[in-house]
Amino acid sequence: MAVILVTGGTGTLGKPVCDGLRAKGHEVRVLSRHSPPPYAVDLRDGTGLGAAVEGVDTIVHCASSPRGGDEKAAENLLAAARGARVGHLVYISIVGVDRVPLGYYRAKHRVERMIERAGESGGPGWTVLRATQFHDLVLQVLSAAARLPLVMPVPSVSVQSIDSAEVADRLVELATGPPGGRVPDMGGPEVRPLRELARAYLRASGRRRTPVPLRLAGKTYAQYRAGAHLTPENAVGKVTFEEFLDHRRR
Repeated sequence: MAVILVTGGTGTLGKPVCDGLRAKGHEVRVLSRHSPPPYAVDLRDGTGLGAAVEGVDTIVHCASSPRGGDEKAAENLLAAARGARVGHLVYISIVGVDRVPLGYYRAKHRVERMIERAGESGGPGWTVLRATQFHDLVLQVLSAAARLPLVMPVPSVSVQSIDSAEVADRLVELATGPPGGRVPDMGGPEVRPLRELARAYLRASGRRRTPVPLRLAGKTYAQYRAGAHLTPENAVGKVTFEEFLDHRRR
């Protein structure tokens, strides 16, 4: 069995990835700022990273932050992977990072290119998977919007949210196979107006609010309205948003 390091291995996506890899008999190293030594590493600093990747066959890079630092983290990780002769790096990205002019998306796209260039120049073989937004993120957005009394402002966009466990299963599959380059995107089962999901959330939570459409300005939301973050041709997810909410209530 392989030795596989998972960055961000304590997070929403990373934890089920670790669980899935262990279930297949692999040795898993969980790397995050919150891991116990010797894998408590801040990728943006890189201290201790060389020792953490020593003897690793594959890296699954799930660590990411909208607050910034992804490119520096990738630079440190790629340098350590090259030094340790890691054979395969799997990176999870987001559908639309090359089209939606959001700062976080642009950083994710630049990390994709860094990984690709490193592979071309003697670094690890690579696999990049882009997925649509997780149901968890949609729930966070709707929960925040429902904090107001009486009304619930909802951006006038559609989403194709996907269950994070399904993405984790796909990452496990990719990590235990050969480098695949840019693999097909992974989207949720349905493209639906966010306002519909808001109503589903209100029903499930028992809250009484009136969803109010919120039309936002700017190039980023113009791309969201145009569907640049969607991949209807790759609607491979099975778990709907309502099923996700129902599972959380159990």
